[in-house]
Amino acid sequence: MKNYSKDQLEQFRQRAHALIPAGAHTYSKADNQFSSNAPAFIERGSGASCFDYQGNEFVDYGMGIFSVSLGHAYPEVIEKITQQLAYGNSFTRPSLLEGEFAEQLCDLIPSAEMVKFAKNGSDVTSAAIRLARAYTGKEYIIRIREQPFHSFDDWFIGSTSRPGGIPDNIKSQTISASYNNIEELQSLFDQYPNQIACLLMEPVTFDEPKDNYLQKVRELCTKKGTLLIFDEIITGFRWHLKGAQHFFGITPDISTFGKGMSNGFPCAAIVGKKEIMQLGNMNGPVFLLSCTYGSELTGLTAAMATLDVFKKEPVIENLWSYGKQLIEGISQQIEFFHLHPYVRVRGYACRPDLSFHEEDGRYSFALKTLFIQEMVKHKVLMERICISYSHREKELQQTLEGIHQTFRAMKTALETHRVRESIVGAIVQPVFRF
Repeated sequence: MKNYSKDQLEQFRQRAHALIPAGAHTYSKADNQFSSNAPAFIERGSGASCFDYQGNEFVDYGMGIFSVSLGHAYPEVIEKITQQLAYGNSFTRPSLLEGEFAEQLCDLIPSAEMVKFAKNGSDVTSAAIRLARAYTGKEYIIRIREQPFHSFDDWFIGSTSRPGGIPDNIKSQTISASYNNIEELQSLFDQYPNQIACLLMEPVTFDEPKDNYLQKVRELCTKKGTLLIFDEIITGFRWHLKGAQHFFGITPDISTFGKGMSNGFPCAAIVGKKEIMQLGNMNGPVFLLSCTYGSELTGLTAAMATLDVFKKEPVIENLWSYGKQLIEGISQQIEFFHLHPYVRVRGYACRPDLSFHEEDGRYSFALKTLFIQEMVKHKVLMERICISYSHREKELQQTLEGIHQTFRAMKTALETHRVRESIVGAIVQPVFRF
């Protein structure tokens, strides 16, 4: 374990920015997503904690941007990976693990009849788009405008506020509808008759589907000959072991999985109906996925070990239970400090979220920055809320104590109209600025 001074870490930060666009390889990890007192670099993690290069320990709620579902360096996963590494990692022909894990997913997930592995969510969601277009012979894609990210590929990024480098004809092929608005969705099908290849969506983010919305989406897609694709990169292995599709009782045509499936190690999957997926066979018309590291054994071993823990231990039950207690504790503190309408807690217990607002309802990045800043002071890194199996009573009590002190500081800043003056450094910014 190394220990660096603040000056040394600042030099490292400047060097990173000189060599890496945005200073990080994931925009969500960039400096402008955190308060200035947040650790610039993380050295290691253990359970529900992460440690910076000055020896500070934080309760971690980022958990590798939702990818660490069991806990950092989870012993059972590390042990299985260590055993596998002694035999090598990448070979010229397939490993038995590829078929074994594919069988497990097909036995588990309602929409899975065939499986293809990759390394990240962007790859598998884009593969799903390609399959949908080939299967239907149609070009247009519908996405849900409130859902912030599906892929770094052109079909999605062209529909965001950062479409640089993407041709106009590609931008125009992705259209948006609002979640829970079945009328708007119907109008898009009317506007683009027999032209929509697929609707790609997370089955849920924070807002509960209303008035049988998901059932109506399924029925509408079937009626219009459009494939329904569920992006379960986050919801998979969090709402239910069989996915949010099982939780809500809706079976899509294609699904994608990733975050949380392999406890922070690289593994993603696209699964779907055989008649669709087999278009990506060797003699099929679709070049589905082919990447050197798609089936490397570290990721597959981690995924299989993670799934074993999910099956043997009450992982998902703990996510829901801990989240319920966290939501209740945060709600009590909001009430205690009379922070309505400035702070709101929302979402399902397995994936809670805090949002911050001005009096007129607009999102307040200043209040979000102040919140992150004050929580860091209490050794809680809470830019987002991702609960893992390692979050237990000790972490809950430290978090709620930090929330109490942070909300006290926020209340004072609001009452004295000194929110901006209470922030040291810059205000956090969204990745996509609409």
